[in-house]
Amino acid sequence: MSPIDAILNRVLSGQRLTVEDGVRLFESDELEKIGHAANQVMQRIHPEPMTTFVIGRNINHTNVCDVYCRFCAFYRPPESSEGYVLSHEEIFQKIQETIDVNGTEILMQGGVNPNLTLAYFEDLLQQIKQRFTIHMHSLSTVEIGRMRDQTGLPMEEVLRRLNKAGLDSLPGAGAEILDDRIRQKISKRKGPWREWMDTMQAAHSVGMSTTATMVIGFGETMEERVLHMTRIRDAQDQCIQNGWNSPGFLAFIPWTFQSENTNMVADKVTAEEYLKTLAVSRLMLDNIRNFQSSWVTMGPDVGKQSLSYGCNDFGSTMMEENVVSAAACTHKVNIDLIIQLIREAGKIPAQRNTKYEILRVFDDKYRVEKDFVLQN
Repeated sequence: MSPIDAILNRVLSGQRLTVEDGVRLFESDELEKIGHAANQVMQRIHPEPMTTFVIGRNINHTNVCDVYCRFCAFYRPPESSEGYVLSHEEIFQKIQETIDVNGTEILMQGGVNPNLTLAYFEDLLQQIKQRFTIHMHSLSTVEIGRMRDQTGLPMEEVLRRLNKAGLDSLPGAGAEILDDRIRQKISKRKGPWREWMDTMQAAHSVGMSTTATMVIGFGETMEERVLHMTRIRDAQDQCIQNGWNSPGFLAFIPWTFQSENTNMVADKVTAEEYLKTLAVSRLMLDNIRNFQSSWVTMGPDVGKQSLSYGCNDFGSTMMEENVVSAAACTHKVNIDLIIQLIREAGKIPAQRNTKYEILRVFDDKYRVEKDFVLQN
């Protein structure tokens, strides 16, 4: 039996993989075998041949930022004439347009604008909730950290106030690679990886769910990628062990760095490298149920292929995406094409909400739409 077969047999028998196991999988050229094992793990967790997606919109409320990440082509410094902050009315209009197409999720995040305070976001969120029934899966750990620094409040109190105002869950933005060597290289002002994790765990402790991301292609080692995964896994273990009223990380989303128009030069990550990272992540992260495809950076065809490498979810329709498109890489996918791609992959498409509750199933056999009524 080869070393790779031994590792895959262990994980398929329910054993937890080590950092060393993960590195060996990355070093292997047996991509299809690793992908097949990841797909088996996914099918055990999600036995129904169904792939979900959420109808959502990414609202980049401001491009003003004083963190100056080298990999970002979107931000403008505070003194720039090209900086903007969307008005409340502009945000309300974008939310209404999302609801008009049966959207359920708003991913609102932008630059770390020094002029936007905790009080600003409390007021905005309250006004949104007064007008709309929509899930606010919004803000980044760095934005929330700035509010903590501005107010002097504990992180948990900042999150409680935002949650009370209308922030429902926290996206995984800002994780990049959870390793301080890489973070010093690409985003010194975002702080060490522990700050990102502390914010996520504070959110879990006050009952909020979050997602986790990983961006590959910054020149990180394979060990640093695997350490990123194990740090996510350890935090999820702690959420469960502490008995917090939160599911912790609802999903894991690996995606690839896009260097166009940025201050960094990097080799473009291949589809094979992305798929291997996805598969290894599914094998390592045994306590996270949902994995999203990154079709925004990889394109619809690789997105479809990812459904055989551990993904059970096609992510968001992304009605608007300015951060990735600023780096000259964006793949617009409408709802009809998402359904088509999922069917071409041999799966049944289903619309979900942010909590991964099924809202509608687009039955592949009869080509009819079935509505599900959620029980509260």
